[in-house]
Amino acid sequence: MKNNGNSDYTIKNTSKLLTTLSKNADLNNPEEVKTFIANRQTSNSYKRNLSIAYNKYAQYYGIKWQMPHYIPQPKQIKIPTSEKLEQIIAYAGRTLSIKLMISKECGLRPVELCNLKVKDVDLEQRIIYPTTAKNGTARALKISVRLTNALTQHIIRNNLNLNDKLFKGDAENYGKYYRQTRNRLAKKLQDPTIRTIRLYDFRHFFATMTYHKTRDILFTKQQMGHSKIETTLIYTQLINANDDEWISKVASTQQERQQLIDNGFEYIDTIDGLSYFRKRK
Repeated sequence: MKNNGNSDYTIKNTSKLLTTLSKNADLNNPEEVKTFIANRQTSNSYKRNLSIAYNKYAQYYGIKWQMPHYIPQPKQIKIPTSEKLEQIIAYAGRTLSIKLMISKECGLRPVELCNLKVKDVDLEQRIIYPTTAKNGTARALKISVRLTNALTQHIIRNNLNLNDKLFKGDAENYGKYYRQTRNRLAKKLQDPTIRTIRLYDFRHFFATMTYHKTRDILFTKQQMGHSKIETTLIYTQLINANDDEWISKVASTQQERQQLIDNGFEYIDTIDGLSYFRKRK
């Protein structure tokens, strides 16, 4: 798989799936593998992944089998509010909070975020240039002053060089620490809805808000790094075009204005020295 250009993430995931199969069936007996997959109490998506992993094994060792056809069920995407995501970010530790800010502001896949190098971040222009996964398009993603400052301090604090990875660990560890933090917060606040927010929902939030603000499906596709427009079209269905519920804020000083902008508020107008901002709920 490495020689065929598969990513380390795909190779690791395939290894995990084959390990699961090997513990429950004889890998040299394709019918036994089929039976285990068919009887497993799990989603069609996972059964499909198990089948694809075993198909690679069978092809390599010349084992004849007919790969079963599992059609994944459409996933129900629920977009969390910005306030809920900010609660998790505020509760997370210093490094995890920076990662989550990137996920929220840039919509990076966890594997893309964990592969970031210092040289991929332009602190002067406040832009992140990720290496896009899944054969998607290249993109440049604007970040806030708040995130820029946090990244600057992170790089200085850890004495990182341009070719160093921005963060230690891989996507699996990122997901693990996120879930631990999220669950602790849900318990502390006695808010079970927080526990339902997945790490990938930060990416879904970014996509939905990008389309919401621009109504440009091609721009949203490019910003998400999608290779197919069909994937991006999912997010157009999550927005109610008649939803005009806003959070409004008023700022009287430059510091207050900057803080609102950093928190994602949109400038509307200035009247009698007061600046008016708004952000969708």
